[in-house]
Amino acid sequence: MSEKHHEELPEIIRRKVDQRLQGAREKPGVLFLGLGLFGTVGWTIALPAVLGTFLGRWLDTLYPGSISWTLTGLLLGLAGGCFVAWRWLERQRGVKQ
Repeated sequence: MSEKHHEELPEIIRRKVDQRLQGAREKPGVLFLGLGLFGTVGWTIALPAVLGTFLGRWLDTLYPGSISWTLTGLLLGLAGGCFVAWRWLERQRGVKQ
């Protein structure tokens, strides 16, 4: 390594450290915010799907037939959960703008 590269290395390191410190000041907890958002959306979709499946399974025991109430409950719960999550995300996006 030449002498010029030895002189540039501390400057490069200082700039990188400054960039990271500035990023930490500007965006505190972005990682945790993203994980929280991911968890909220996941539960918003998963819970209605699971509840719909259990309801459908119960209906299958009461009314057996050609219609699979378990599958119907799963799909309705999944669709409802996706709709609720989408609406919630749209409201969150509107608040931040």
